[in-house]
Amino acid sequence: MASEPAHKEPTARESLISATAEGGSLQQKSRRLRDATGALMLIGGGTTVGGPALAGFIEMTSAQDGTSIIGLTTASSQVKVSRDMWLADLTQAGATNVEIPVVETREQASDEKLADRVRAARGIFLGGGDQVKLVSVLGGTPVGEAIRDAYILGATVCGTSAGAAALTKTTLAGNEVDDEGKLVEQYIGPGLGLLGFHTLVDTHFTQRRRLYRLFVAIAQFPALMGLGIDEDTALVVKREIGTVIGRGGVTFVDGSSVRYNNAAEVTTGPELTISALRVGIIGTGQQFNLRKREVQALLSPPAAQDMSVRATSSG
Repeated sequence: MASEPAHKEPTARESLISATAEGGSLQQKSRRLRDATGALMLIGGGTTVGGPALAGFIEMTSAQDGTSIIGLTTASSQVKVSRDMWLADLTQAGATNVEIPVVETREQASDEKLADRVRAARGIFLGGGDQVKLVSVLGGTPVGEAIRDAYILGATVCGTSAGAAALTKTTLAGNEVDDEGKLVEQYIGPGLGLLGFHTLVDTHFTQRRRLYRLFVAIAQFPALMGLGIDEDTALVVKREIGTVIGRGGVTFVDGSSVRYNNAAEVTTGPELTISALRVGIIGTGQQFNLRKREVQALLSPPAAQDMSVRATSSG
């Protein structure tokens, strides 16, 4: 008589996918972001097919080996055109199993079958455009929740430009001149909520000279910390540690130590005055602790450096 196959316990990912496919709802407590095992990759836009940022996404997800990648170009004003462009770029970068469904409305984002595919993907890619549009379409929908589920269970969620700006709990847009020369009113509102730590993300940072825009945002909301990411550069976040990769750097603007701030009183930009705003730059290859708002090298210096200090002290 043939013996029965040994019972194999389903993985957490398999259990989640199965429960959702059967129509079961998940308890909020089981979806806490602090327990996420995935990674967030925030790219500052301006990616190139052969550049380090996009290559990093392909490598982190093993997309070259056929793992499932799902992209969304919802933020774009031309969703289908952007879809075709990103399909070509991701394929050229090495991904062999990429799907980019057209999602332009909340009705499309409520497709449960699509949500199941998103939840099962090992990599999720959010293209650029308008982060407010992206959040308004995906927020609170089955596809939006599936992105969150996938991240919690180990997927890499990558956003570029608006896709990166939308990944935080609070998103920033506006307060700059548009293509027609008109000043767009600043918007600070809810994001998709995957990245916490009271952060606010800006992209194309050095290239579009957005430091002042980030100053204004943090002056109005000093409890937040701004992260300005350069083009073709990514901040890869695992839990509270962010690592910079790519061609540029990441600027952080921390308002928690501000001693003077008249943002609530001024009526025009030139009147804005802030004292003791903390600003720094994180270079490529360096790490930053988002919870402690400090360069990781200062919090846990390399062993060699520690040994050097000890040797100097004992001498």
